[in-house]
Amino acid sequence: MFASLARALFGTANDRSLKAYQRRVPEINALEPSIQALDDAALRAKTEEFRQRIASGERQDKLLPEAFAVCREAARRVLGMRHFDVQLIGGMVLNSGRIAEMRTGEGKTLVATLAVYLSALAGKGVHVVTVNDYLARRDAEEMSQLYSFLGLTTGVIVPNLSDDERRAAYASDITYGTNNEFGFDYLRDNMKYTLEEMVQRPFHHAIVDEVDSILIDEARTPLIISGPADDSSDLYRSVDEVVARLVKEPEVYDKDEKLRTVILTEAGSDRVEEMLREAGVLSEGGLYDIHNIAVMHHVQQSLRAHTLFARDVDYIVRGGKVVIIDEFTGRMMDGRRYSDGLHQALEAKEHVEVQPENQTLASITFQNYFRLYPKLSGMTGTAMTEADEFAEIYNLEVVEIPTNLPVARVDTDDEVYITAREKYEAVAKLIQEVSATGQPVLVGTTSIEKSEHLSSLLKQAKIRHNVLNARFHEMESQIIAQAGAPGAITIATNMAGRGTDIKLGGNVDMLIRQQLETIEDESAHESAALRLREEIAKNHGQVREAGGLYVIGTERHESRRIDNQLRGRSGRQGDPGASRFFLSLEDDLMRIFGSDRMSGMWTKMGIKEGEAIVHPWLNGALARAQKKVEARNFDMRKNVLKYDDVMNDQRKEVYAQRREYMAMADVSGIIQELREQSIDECVHARIPEKAYAEAWESEELEQDVLKLLNLNLPIREWAKEDGMDAEMVIQRIDEAATQAQAARAANIGPDIMRHIEKQVLLTSFDGVWKEHLHALDQLRQGIGLRAYGQRDPLNEYKHEAFMLFTAMLDDMRNRVTMTMSRIEVMQPEPFPQFEGQAIAPNGEISGPPPAHAGQVAPMAQAGEVHVSDAQLQAWAAETPRNAPCPCGSGKKFKHCHGRLA
Repeated sequence: MFASLARALFGTANDRSLKAYQRRVPEINALEPSIQALDDAALRAKTEEFRQRIASGERQDKLLPEAFAVCREAARRVLGMRHFDVQLIGGMVLNSGRIAEMRTGEGKTLVATLAVYLSALAGKGVHVVTVNDYLARRDAEEMSQLYSFLGLTTGVIVPNLSDDERRAAYASDITYGTNNEFGFDYLRDNMKYTLEEMVQRPFHHAIVDEVDSILIDEARTPLIISGPADDSSDLYRSVDEVVARLVKEPEVYDKDEKLRTVILTEAGSDRVEEMLREAGVLSEGGLYDIHNIAVMHHVQQSLRAHTLFARDVDYIVRGGKVVIIDEFTGRMMDGRRYSDGLHQALEAKEHVEVQPENQTLASITFQNYFRLYPKLSGMTGTAMTEADEFAEIYNLEVVEIPTNLPVARVDTDDEVYITAREKYEAVAKLIQEVSATGQPVLVGTTSIEKSEHLSSLLKQAKIRHNVLNARFHEMESQIIAQAGAPGAITIATNMAGRGTDIKLGGNVDMLIRQQLETIEDESAHESAALRLREEIAKNHGQVREAGGLYVIGTERHESRRIDNQLRGRSGRQGDPGASRFFLSLEDDLMRIFGSDRMSGMWTKMGIKEGEAIVHPWLNGALARAQKKVEARNFDMRKNVLKYDDVMNDQRKEVYAQRREYMAMADVSGIIQELREQSIDECVHARIPEKAYAEAWESEELEQDVLKLLNLNLPIREWAKEDGMDAEMVIQRIDEAATQAQAARAANIGPDIMRHIEKQVLLTSFDGVWKEHLHALDQLRQGIGLRAYGQRDPLNEYKHEAFMLFTAMLDDMRNRVTMTMSRIEVMQPEPFPQFEGQAIAPNGEISGPPPAHAGQVAPMAQAGEVHVSDAQLQAWAAETPRNAPCPCGSGKKFKHCHGRLA
């Protein structure tokens, strides 16, 4: 009661935010006449003026009215579009580091230019994040005209760019790209060996388009860079044959569709053990014995693949590969793979080539990646339903921006049928009725399978239509361009993040672009474009008269946002339109989350076949069910994030330390410090405090020192000397190690030694970090069982992760010390093709190694000494596969750097 009274008196929080922004709109509009009076050169010169004012200390917020007025005038001249007042408000929301919720068709791409321009004036770079490569290219291409007119540079990050191209794109004032590309570049940068090789600049401001799709939906899956692990493809295939027979016996497993989990029953464990023994997979012991843990893991993933993942719903098989389908956008996710062996289990299930399993080299969640930006903002048509999550996880406030024109769309109540067959028949009937009036129809489905089922029904009725799903991904822009034409029927999987407006009558710009590509005679382009514009203008009037775009949903999604995104395709910019959702008791949402008594209630009410229930109360009940699912999904994401935060603290520490090492010209002091710590620990492990020499483990200490420092020292003789103690032993070992290292450096040369030291330090750091990530993965999988012992799994994870991190640092220290104590100078046999190589004073290697020069050879794992990509290519072109590797490791090229070339 008090809350509603306060809202009536003072307005909602959203209303109060809007009022604050609206006060600045007249100030921007008042500048318009003076800005319009400037010629192009004077308008462009404003950018340099603003930059100088920022450099002299003026706040960006004070510049906002002038900068927005300049950007609006430039957009009018270059793009032929003038920002509406509500778009100015959207730009202010983005500039203030919040989320602007704007309806579909309100021009979010144009809105972003205001905040992008103002932020880019600082010269620190602005990242505009989109959901797919097509949108990144399109927006960068279109908006770069505006930015270039204003004197700013624009770059775009898409797959398959070289490091130099990526570096140039990130050096631009504005950089467009997808969340995946930005995130992977961050991880790859933190695997480089010199600061000059890194491509990204320090983060400044990210503006995320379709922010709910990227920061909420895609945030369930972390970004992972993997390297090859041991090949176990045969084991996956063998286990799959067993599980494929096992799942035909439903009593052997329990499946929970709500939580997307499946476990073997006690009878199932006995049965699968028996089947695995018969198949020769399990040779000795039980399934849960420690030495069979890998088999148990494969069984569990294969069981998930067979029971929880459906072909043409969660993935498709294309070109002999299993390709993931994004559950929220319906797009194929080429290059993305399920982790932890699940993708291999799916490949075995579908009888395609099982790719080798990978080991995590670097990973980060989208939540933690985007929280690295000092300033983060976003825009979407549907964010208010997830406002709590945005506030709690990202500290982002959602501001709902009013539409430029009132929404004229009519949203009718849902129709609910008993069976899916009745539902689809009703959908097909409505499609036929609506399209006959000249209204275009957009039908939303939740999977490829369902879109193709509906398509087959329409084909049987001889109704022409287009299908847009992951199978026809390449035809997306052509299909969307025509979706608003009179009588057009388009069936599409989830419409989230499509990024292309469905305009009544057809999308004139896209249609002109497509048509002109087919006309070779350039002189005919202008007349063809004019004819198309006239035709589409006529179609636009016809469709408006018929009632606009009719949106039909064939199922309710778990998330209200996805339903709203589909519905929002209709009624853009004040256009007329309509929407209706059809449901059945067999739909996933109704079946999993609806009441079991609902079917019986339908029968008692006397609902006959083909009849539907339509009532606002039913809509309310469905909305409540969706809220519960959203809350559960939020809790799951929050729980994942709590665990990742532990790793994130360690990740930030490791990456910061790594950058510090790369920035140092000389790391010999670090190497010496690590060696001293290793010696200290080694000695104290064998010489107890205040112990007599007789109690020393002198012989063992000699062996430890030989292993650690490659030095054969007479420690047993030292122990016989009077007054000898642990500190004196440490001092003598340290002196011997320092002398040996100095002799090594003298032979190799100080400049090359500095280069080698840095490479060894970084490669050792990377090696232990990779192993640490694997250990954390293993720890995370089993930590939930601690709850049975009345212990908090998260606290247990934090404690053990800290212990593992400490052990990792100890391991790195010892690994660096051992590697540096085994650096040798080797004289490889001369090869004629190697003439002309030189090693520069800074340690860079150019050309093949000379026949007369000694080579530095750290006796460590092949490939551990870093070599640039260009050098690898040169070696690959000039070195026979069986010749010694030019790096001087003493191994054959094909077993050393030849593996990487």
